[in-house]
Amino acid sequence: MKAVRYHEHGGTDVLELEEIETPEPDADEVLVEIGAAGINPVDTYFREGSYAPAELPWIPGSDFAGTVEAVGDEVTAFEPGDRVFGTGLGKDIPGTCAEYVASPTDRIATLPDGVSIETGAALGVPAVTAWRSLIDHAELEPAERCLVHGGSGGVGHAAVQIAAATGAEVTTTASPEYHEKLESLGADIVLDYHREDLEDAVITAGAPDVILDHRLDDYLQFDANVATQGTRVVGIGNTGPEAGFSNVPAARSKELRIHLISMFNTPDLAAVLRRVATLLSSGTLSAEVDRTYDLEEVSDAHEAVVSESFLGKLVVTP
Repeated sequence: MKAVRYHEHGGTDVLELEEIETPEPDADEVLVEIGAAGINPVDTYFREGSYAPAELPWIPGSDFAGTVEAVGDEVTAFEPGDRVFGTGLGKDIPGTCAEYVASPTDRIATLPDGVSIETGAALGVPAVTAWRSLIDHAELEPAERCLVHGGSGGVGHAAVQIAAATGAEVTTTASPEYHEKLESLGADIVLDYHREDLEDAVITAGAPDVILDHRLDDYLQFDANVATQGTRVVGIGNTGPEAGFSNVPAARSKELRIHLISMFNTPDLAAVLRRVATLLSSGTLSAEVDRTYDLEEVSDAHEAVVSESFLGKLVVTP
């Protein structure tokens, strides 16, 4: 099969399109012919060496959707021909920028009829991270106020929809060109994150009960400043290795509850994916796919996902 691999850590130039053997599924795995693979910033962290893959050479990519080609001896929930989507690969299991992938069944779910392969591939990391953050950790409730930093991102645009589906009042931040689309996805208020009075604007919109923060090193003190009493802050990312408060008493006085999470620690990915599938079936959740790439263009996708502004996700179609 064709697969993109890197033999050493580095920039996008280390990515190579190669012919390698198609994997055989283990007893608890399914072999999936990949129709599309999602590209996430975390894929670039493994490539650069900030995160350590299981071995080298390595196939990048966490998210995928496609058709089951074969199943392992112990698999009963899936059969050849089933459409599935999944996530959680590319760390301890070779990733998804390939024509085929062997995935454990606890990392996949059935892709609902009527949902495109590209949509399924785009929602692995984003939707699972958003669900785990807002539902499992923050326990967001109807009529609560939720602030989603970076609503135009992959996780952000999924989080806006999931928060809206709970009945929460959703405020998010994004560049002006994305405001109208985010409102159509369920945001009640969309604020330009460039504005100098952003803290005041968030407070005026309503001090949030829950905050989803994708850049803790930039926004942790901001979160404390705009929070109400007992706000739950869920941190899912950072641009630098350190984060902290410049005014600790302000944070302590509000008794903030801070959750730091990684999607790769999800105890049962398949269970969350089935929840995501339910939202997809009902039309409550969708994915915005900004553009698609061929396998030969994975290096371009890696460059774009960390350097360009767009709403939603990038996907690769083998």
